[in-house]
Amino acid sequence: MIANTPKPPYYAVIFSSIRTSVDNGYEETAERMVELAKDQPGFLGVEYARNEVGITVSYWKDLESIKNWKNNVEHSIARKKGRKEWYSSFRLRIAKVEKDYGM
Repeated sequence: MIANTPKPPYYAVIFSSIRTSVDNGYEETAERMVELAKDQPGFLGVEYARNEVGITVSYWKDLESIKNWKNNVEHSIARKKGRKEWYSSFRLRIAKVEKDYGM
């Protein structure tokens, strides 16, 4: 599903990853993180594809909202587990969206 974002500017957090072969609750945790993020102030939407390379893009009102999400306790626990078990490599990027159009 494509996120219905507001008129720019807003921010995108782009998380690209390569998974290990370990599941150990990954799918359930990934879905929980989406639901938890939806309850965070400043959250605007999310899009993801999980194939050979996993890509999750979440959209946020401002940098403060992103910082607050990073500091969420449950999200912090999931990040630590991801580094330890689920990802062989990852990259996180934060970008300011200045233009948004589509059909």
